[in-house]
Amino acid sequence: MIRGTFLKELKELTRDGRVRISFIIVLLLLLAATWISKNQYEQTNEQHHQAETSERDIWEGQGSKNPHSAAHYGTYAFKPKYPLSLIDHGVDKFTGTSIFLEAHTRNEAQFSKATDQTGLARFGELTPDFVLLFIIPLLIVFLGYNAFTKEREMGTLLLLRSQGTPVWKLILGKWLSIFLPIGGTVLVLFVITGLVLSNLKDFGVFQWDSLGMMSLVYMAYYIVFINLILLVSSKVKKSGISLVISLSIWIMACLVVPKAASNIAESTHPYPTRQEFVANITKDQQNGLDGHDPWNKQARELEQQVLKEHGVDSLEQLPFNFDAYRMQKGEEHTAEIYFKHYNYLKTQFEEQTGLYRNLAVLSPFLPARFMSMAIANTDYATHWDFADSAEKYRVELQAFLNGDFAENSSFGEWSYRADASKWKELPAFEYDPPELNETVGRNGSNLMILSAWVLISFSLLFFTTKKL
Repeated sequence: MIRGTFLKELKELTRDGRVRISFIIVLLLLLAATWISKNQYEQTNEQHHQAETSERDIWEGQGSKNPHSAAHYGTYAFKPKYPLSLIDHGVDKFTGTSIFLEAHTRNEAQFSKATDQTGLARFGELTPDFVLLFIIPLLIVFLGYNAFTKEREMGTLLLLRSQGTPVWKLILGKWLSIFLPIGGTVLVLFVITGLVLSNLKDFGVFQWDSLGMMSLVYMAYYIVFINLILLVSSKVKKSGISLVISLSIWIMACLVVPKAASNIAESTHPYPTRQEFVANITKDQQNGLDGHDPWNKQARELEQQVLKEHGVDSLEQLPFNFDAYRMQKGEEHTAEIYFKHYNYLKTQFEEQTGLYRNLAVLSPFLPARFMSMAIANTDYATHWDFADSAEKYRVELQAFLNGDFAENSSFGEWSYRADASKWKELPAFEYDPPELNETVGRNGSNLMILSAWVLISFSLLFFTTKKL
């Protein structure tokens, strides 16, 4: 009976011109989006490699100069482009691609793609994640909204029940007729993507297990929609009413709830404005150690403390350049200030993320979206991790330069020049994204909520429709 129902439904779907056209359109959109993303990925990777190599050459080719001048000259930390961003672009276009590392200042990522786009970008882009998250659930609505209502309208449902056909077999046959075409299409897309990525030159940190995990997330997401749409069709008598309710579910799950969750999170745990953030940092800096001002109160206290520790009467008697030592202490103080204020931003981000996860019980879109971005390393958590790694490197960079200045010159010797070969001793910046197991662990609640959506929707479909 299951096989017969499956074949009957599949035959009806293939005969329906609207279904064929819709399926072909979605398939073409997926292929086009994947091809466009592939080209963008290759182009971005090439630009990243060129920029990284060029910036390193510039850093190493500074020539002989004072280390503190090199600290102000600065360098860049470039955010890598991850392979699975080919499928899910996440927030990459909003977060920037590089961070300028210089003395005394923690800069934010800049050169984001969104800043170069026009107002038309608000209507979305043709990317694989857009098709996977929005278009395919809409296709499921059109495939399944009349799965049971058409049987009622044609009178065949009563005939099937009179023959003693088990309801669960009828449901399972119809379920498979929707899931297999959808699941098969998506699975082929992921396999093609994996083959493309694994054959690209310098494809980076791509792993098949991450791609497999992402495909399971999307499969679970589609299962929830199939269950809900079939449940509606089994409870409603008319196809028109079923279509309206099914479309309402899609609108609520994919559009209304995510937007409402975003607004609630922003209003409940708001970030400070840019002006407030800068003003708070400036206030703390004014009340602390200034590495450039020897007459600063904290600088004078540091001077007396160092003289006492070394048992000398003047700065000239110290075995190192106190100017450079003071600047390094100023850098450390400034780094603590930035850590304090950026840690507050991160706390607000984590609070918002926790609220998103709580609201994920209202829509399967939210846990699927968060899991997809996290696995692709295109979520905000990965960007925060990259920014923190860049800041750690900046602090180490300043310690390296000020340390050389302090150890190889005397107090007041601002004419000191480090040899041109000194800059090559600094290791290049490298960033490794979180491993899959760390990502899954960090998103355990999203995984559990999505699993709960699957189990509950299955239970509602099979245990509340014993009688049709």
